[in-house]
Amino acid sequence: MKNMLKFNHLMVNIYDSRIDMGEGAVQDICANILQVLSLKSECNIIFAAAPSQNEVLSGLVARTDIDFSRINAFHMDEYIGLPCDAPQGFANFLKRTLFHLVTFKNVFCLDGNNVDIETECARYSGLLSQYPTDIVCMGIGENGHIAFNDPPVADFQDSKMVKPVELDQICRNQQVNDGCFSHIDLVPTHALTLTIPALVNVPAIFCVVPSISKAQAVKDTLLGEISTSCPASILRDHPNATLYLDRASTSLL
Repeated sequence: MKNMLKFNHLMVNIYDSRIDMGEGAVQDICANILQVLSLKSECNIIFAAAPSQNEVLSGLVARTDIDFSRINAFHMDEYIGLPCDAPQGFANFLKRTLFHLVTFKNVFCLDGNNVDIETECARYSGLLSQYPTDIVCMGIGENGHIAFNDPPVADFQDSKMVKPVELDQICRNQQVNDGCFSHIDLVPTHALTLTIPALVNVPAIFCVVPSISKAQAVKDTLLGEISTSCPASILRDHPNATLYLDRASTSLL
């Protein structure tokens, strides 16, 4: 069962369970992919890498009606300085759960080990310009971040498409809470991220946010001021964004 609400321009779909939430999101994402591919030869998608996206990623892999060979895939953030083969790396996460399970036309990954970070930001910005984004599949962090745009570094008017950032303490703690690292001292302090304009100046956004740990962020996103104090609140200004929630993540509404 699904309840549908609207906050400013943002459509919000609330499901009884996390499984139902994932299935609903996958259905809508795939419908949009098929629409794009009916009009263009290729579809360009940015994916989030997080346990909160597991149902969506597995659901996409299971679809037999999507021609992934016509899709160019990007991801939205990556740690700086993590070993190339570290399982916590976001590119590695997406390779395990999506990128190596279906055949994309291209997969473009951020390199957090490039010794010249500014060159890496320029390289990835160039790719994003060459393949203008059609769809963003994202989540929301415990501090309201989207990608690694934590409140202290979030900028709704950012002039860059990709930038290095220092990670907020709440954000780093979330990586431990998610089971990605055993201790906060192991979580990198810096990362590369697509900026907020790079993520929201796109035709369609699908944002999937399950679990009780995200309840406060969901409340701030929907009921608080549209402000960088909760970066995800900018979604309420987007003309074609949908937020997918389960009962746990809506428990404070």
